[in-house]
Amino acid sequence: MRRPTSAQALGAFLVGAGLSHFVVPGFFDRIVPHALPGPPRAWTAVSGVAEVAVGTAVLRPATRPRGALAAAGLFLAVFPANVQQAVDAVTPADRAVSYARLPLQLPLVVWALRVSRGAGRPASRARAR
Repeated sequence: MRRPTSAQALGAFLVGAGLSHFVVPGFFDRIVPHALPGPPRAWTAVSGVAEVAVGTAVLRPATRPRGALAAAGLFLAVFPANVQQAVDAVTPADRAVSYARLPLQLPLVVWALRVSRGAGRPASRARAR
């Protein structure tokens, strides 16, 4: 069995994260930044659809370069929700975990940019670099 490529892993990660917005929406509703207008559930649904759409674009070789760039943008766009989660954390342990997670957004952006740059190369050349 072949291991998934980095692009396939990124696409699956995004699709899974997007679907989780509909499986456990309450978690995502709680981290919607308070400054956004309208009900949090609407933002949960919009961001879930966006993650599924971007993940699907990353999974398709024809749309992978733009999909991966969109993934990098999406990772940056959802960063305020991660900050909101840290600010709203109730227990010291939850606050520590939430703040410790914030820098992890950067490797996600880098991952998406790398997939975007490698998307147009044949697999053997992309691995060699």
